[in-house]
Amino acid sequence: MKTRTFLSSVSLIPFIILLFSQFCFGLTDEEIQKFQSLLKAQPVGERIAFWAERFVGTPYDKDPMGEYVTRATIVADERVDCMYLTFRAVELALSRTPEEAIQIAIERRFHSKGILKDGKVVNYEDRFEYGEDMIFSGRWGREITSETGKTIRIKGARGKDFVEILPSEHLLKGLSKLKSGDILFFVKKPEDRKLEEIVGHIGIVKVGQAPYLIHASGTKGKGGEVKKVLLKDYILKMPFIGAKITRFD
Repeated sequence: MKTRTFLSSVSLIPFIILLFSQFCFGLTDEEIQKFQSLLKAQPVGERIAFWAERFVGTPYDKDPMGEYVTRATIVADERVDCMYLTFRAVELALSRTPEEAIQIAIERRFHSKGILKDGKVVNYEDRFEYGEDMIFSGRWGREITSETGKTIRIKGARGKDFVEILPSEHLLKGLSKLKSGDILFFVKKPEDRKLEEIVGHIGIVKVGQAPYLIHASGTKGKGGEVKKVLLKDYILKMPFIGAKITRFD
């Protein structure tokens, strides 16, 4: 009986992905609820990866501020950037209903807490603007950077003298330690920083026959789309020096 239940659970994810193919960008609350119910028995990391994969092909959000910020809304699934993709995938994975996902967003997207008035966010100035602040807050998973490989220290920014990162070569060596739903915060070279940001990009791991990266690939003002690529290939070509990693256990 236990074996049959396990096999049924394992086969559920590809079945749901097949069902998803009939939908366009931006699901209704009813559709989201249906899939949240089907996914509730899956590990949280698998749920995060599933929701991230749902956005593959979605156009990149060209708004420099992010459409969700400009529109003062929580849900803006029609176009996404790397931070919004991470927000939304985690929020949908941790919730049981679309309404609960909004409550989780209010609690996690902000340094303090989001405030909604008449359906609009009135304090997005308090949001996380820097990927490294998401990590340091502890709200976006437990940091596992040092558990994945040998870290190094690099120059910090914005009050941090230094930060520990996993350099690219050790990230490649530690690919087998990654799990679906792990969040990769890719780190810029200190000399490439323009706005004192340490993290330059964010993506979510999906483990299949090999580790894949699901990320909003694009440029503000120009465009792009959400892509799913082999993580090894991405690391070998990326302009970043390494990454920090978080995980929801």
